[in-house]
Amino acid sequence: MIICECGELLRNKEEIFRDYTKTTASPSTRTIGHRNCGFIFNFVDEKNPKKYSSKKELKILAGKFAEKNLSPEYAPLFMLAVDRLKSKGKLRDYEVLVRAYREVLGLNSENPVRKKA
Repeated sequence: MIICECGELLRNKEEIFRDYTKTTASPSTRTIGHRNCGFIFNFVDEKNPKKYSSKKELKILAGKFAEKNLSPEYAPLFMLAVDRLKSKGKLRDYEVLVRAYREVLGLNSENPVRKKA
């Protein structure tokens, strides 16, 4: 699972395309891109989305992610969860977003708010 810079979660092969790009390793390195926005990932030179963004950059990405992946009533809870998780420590951006997403949707077993009785 990859999170694109546009905020979409790439879950399956239909959302990506294969391409070749110039990298420091080779003038023609095979890579993937996001079909909807056209962003091409460069995993060789680590020009993929940042692993550790500033709080402001992560909130911008989280806002795009929430807009594309959550209904409006869950977006504020998601943003609060992102802020809380970012403040806790050194989680990578995608870990913060995925944990917050799972927490808001009640997919974590330790989330007492959304547990079924």
